[in-house]
Amino acid sequence: MYLSRFLSLHALWVTVSSVMQHYPSVWGHYDVCKTQIYTEEGKIWDYMACQPEARDMIKYVKVTLDPPDITCGDPPETFCAMGNPYMCNNECDATTNELAHPPELMFDLEGRHPSSFWQSTTWKDYPKPLQVNITLSWNKTIELTDNIVITFESGRPDQMILEKSLDYGRTWQPYQYYATDCLDAFHMDPKSVKDLSQHTVLEIICTEEYSTGYMTNSKIIHFEIKDRFAFFAGPRLHNMASLYGQLDTTKKLRDFFTITDLRIRLLRPATGEIYVDEQHLARYFYAISDIRVYGRCKCNLHATGCKEENKKLFCECEHNTTGPDCGKCKKNYQGRPWSPGSYLPIPKGTANICIPSISSIGTNVCDKELLQCQNGGTCLKNMRCQCPPAYTGILCEKLKCERDPGGCSQNSGNMAVSHGPLLPLTALLGVTGLFIF
Repeated sequence: MYLSRFLSLHALWVTVSSVMQHYPSVWGHYDVCKTQIYTEEGKIWDYMACQPEARDMIKYVKVTLDPPDITCGDPPETFCAMGNPYMCNNECDATTNELAHPPELMFDLEGRHPSSFWQSTTWKDYPKPLQVNITLSWNKTIELTDNIVITFESGRPDQMILEKSLDYGRTWQPYQYYATDCLDAFHMDPKSVKDLSQHTVLEIICTEEYSTGYMTNSKIIHFEIKDRFAFFAGPRLHNMASLYGQLDTTKKLRDFFTITDLRIRLLRPATGEIYVDEQHLARYFYAISDIRVYGRCKCNLHATGCKEENKKLFCECEHNTTGPDCGKCKKNYQGRPWSPGSYLPIPKGTANICIPSISSIGTNVCDKELLQCQNGGTCLKNMRCQCPPAYTGILCEKLKCERDPGGCSQNSGNMAVSHGPLLPLTALLGVTGLFIF
């Protein structure tokens, strides 16, 4: 009896494994740029959309503070304890390692015992505002894949703005406002991400959720990336194909999750009450122990690798593309205008490879080695590709429906892939949370 059960489970696992092998990119990895396949014409390259894995982007960040002398300790000063705002005998001293709180302690992995954190000067110049800009720069375009999380060792600020840049800090746009009183601070009604929808996902909101008083157990501020993904991919992000489709067809949505820089604008420290206690100004300061930013290098779906050279990140471009973001075609591969890859059709996407320039290929338009006809096309006497009905282009690299005013739907050509066998099997095994953006 036990043997028969084992054999049944084994057979089920073999079936599931077979299904998984046939649908590797349905799960949203896009971790292969090309693969060799065998056809009647012989062995050829099959090109796919591809992207790097998500990683901890704080490892590559450069941080700057404005004003630059806002860090405590020069000269040394005393401040009040986190848990007891009236015990004000703690010291910050930049010349003593155990008492210093420099900016790099926002990101240290291990931390000193008992804790390590960056800390600003206290609000000793009240009523002059105590304001700090913390700028995180990557010198590379990044696609965010998880929540931005900021952990404070002071009280969370009464007022703060998180901003983003898409042009290396030349211009900035607000990402989210944070305040104990949104209406008073920013003339905005308070909202949370749960108040948004697919149609309002790009709305810039002010939230009071992360600005409650001077409490040691209330340290974390979020910018909710995953909650916004969930409007398209479902509450557990189980339908990443739907999200990828939206990102592919809606540039503003894709740009919303794309950054080159982040800026944390600390506008007013935690006070815990309406009025500032001018007799105990050492109570008021900012302190941050951790910042987390997860994402991937933006490579326009033309690379699976991203490497660091001379403290800069570069995509390891494929598909005959080049540039930090694979944003242009290589020399002699400009036979058609550069285009980013596409997540569609699921599961492999469209590579949109750069094809050789006519001047570089002589009389041959196609062959079986470097200039293969794509998407099942056949090379006729090296002069032209005979394309399947749904495709067009020099190398059958484009969907015909792309030329239509309505664009391509998931039912155009061969874009739709049946996921029927996969769902009941995964449901039977209780597989959840396997979709990785």
